[in-house]
Amino acid sequence: MSYLAPSEFVTKMVDAGESKVFMSTRDTLIRAYMAGAILALAAVFAVAVTQQTGYPIIGAILFPVGFCMLYLLGFDLLTGVFVLSPLALIDKRPGVTLVGVLKNWGLVFTGNLAGAVTVAIMMAIVFTFGFSTEPNAVGKVIAGIGESRTLGYKEYGAAGMLTLFVRGVLCNWMVSTGVVGAMISTSVGGKVIAMWMPIMVFFAMTFEHSVVNMFLFPSALIMGGNFSVMDYIIWNEIPTVIGNLVGGLSFTGLTLYSTHLRTAPKKQAFPRAA
Repeated sequence: MSYLAPSEFVTKMVDAGESKVFMSTRDTLIRAYMAGAILALAAVFAVAVTQQTGYPIIGAILFPVGFCMLYLLGFDLLTGVFVLSPLALIDKRPGVTLVGVLKNWGLVFTGNLAGAVTVAIMMAIVFTFGFSTEPNAVGKVIAGIGESRTLGYKEYGAAGMLTLFVRGVLCNWMVSTGVVGAMISTSVGGKVIAMWMPIMVFFAMTFEHSVVNMFLFPSALIMGGNFSVMDYIIWNEIPTVIGNLVGGLSFTGLTLYSTHLRTAPKKQAFPRAA
């Protein structure tokens, strides 16, 4: 059968986390770079479809194509390693340390950012004919997203920061569910379907994804978005990264691990006395 039982795919989650901790620096950076770049292209695709059709739900339905591509090619997103790497530490796999997990997170963050910014520069060239004209319609939409999702939160102060954090939590609850969903099937079709559903939910609900934002906001800044780099870092990226970590690890990683791999002892059934 192509479906794996929960106890089987949770074991695969821990195995995957262990392999990522021990992966070489070169391979980690390459895989993270490509993941950031592909996800950025998927974000452009979704924004373009939304702008062309006027229906955001169509962009949300189609956005998961990028996530499926990068996962099937074996590339890594920060939102995924936030969930998988710590499980190897919690499971006390030999040689896995907190320093190793943090190093993995740092390398994946760096690679994702480099890939996303590369696509941001390339698409800004496309949107502006090599910076010789004003951004086209899609470019203007992206610039607007950058302003509304930084200054829009900043306007509400602490309440805006809380909202941003919670949207980051909800985002990686769904995205990490997609990562795990790909492990419940041994067929490509099964993996794609299991990934598609939660990723579509996250994008349709406009939750905050740290790697998607690594493209959207630098792209908006390049094309003249009316906000600063510090606005982006403080009023989006940092709270989003923290929310993504909390949401993915708590709602997906730890819940599945605790109930399917480290299950509570079953009650003993004793015969009644005659």
